[in-house]
Amino acid sequence: MDKYDCKKAHKKLYAPSATGFALVDVPELTYIAVDGHGDPNTSAEHAAAIEALYATAYTIKFASKNHGRDFVVGPLEGLWRAADLRSFVTRDKDSWDWTMMIVQPEWITTADIEDARAVAAAKKELPALDLLRPLTFTEGQSVQILHIGSYDDEAPTLARLHDKFMPEHGLAFNGDHHEIYLSDARRTASAKLRTILRQPVRPA
Repeated sequence: MDKYDCKKAHKKLYAPSATGFALVDVPELTYIAVDGHGDPNTSAEHAAAIEALYATAYTIKFASKNHGRDFVVGPLEGLWRAADLRSFVTRDKDSWDWTMMIVQPEWITTADIEDARAVAAAKKELPALDLLRPLTFTEGQSVQILHIGSYDDEAPTLARLHDKFMPEHGLAFNGDHHEIYLSDARRTASAKLRTILRQPVRPA
C-alpha cells in the first residue's frame, strides 16, 4: 500500500528554499484545527491543542488505513494573528491569537473527523478535544521561505518580508501569518529547527 504524503503531493508548498522568498499558489486544503490565544511557550491551552490534534490525526490515519488508504500524518502548522502585525517582529507573544492545525488528505470527510474525535475522547481525557474542528480554506497566492533556527530568530526574516520584499513587489497582506513546523521541537536543537514561514498576499 502506497502512503499518501502531503509533503510530496504538494512539494512546492512544503519544500521551499532557505535562501530567498518564493511565490506559491496554495490550493484549497482541509485541516483539523484548534483555536486559542497567548504565548505558545507558556500556554497550557496551546499544549492541550497540540495533544488533541495529534491524538485525532493518528486516529484518522489508522481508520483510513483500515479502509485501504494509508497516509503520513502531516506536520503541525499554525496560523497566527494579532491586532498589531509588528508584534510578530517584536515577539510580543502574549498578544497573539493562533489556530494550530494538521492538514488532511482530500478523501478525509467531516464525518471521518468527527468519528475520530469520538474515538480519541473514549481513549483519553483531552481538554481541547471539544474545540477541535474541521477547517477548509484556500490561501491562494502566498510568499514563503524556509527558516532554519530558533523560532525567536524569525523576526529579521519577517521584517525583510513585511518591510522590503512585499513593498518592492507591490504586495499587501491577505491572510494570517502561517508557519509549518517540519521539525519536532522536542527532539531537535533550536539552531536546527526547520520552519516554513508563509504569508498570503494580494496586489497592493
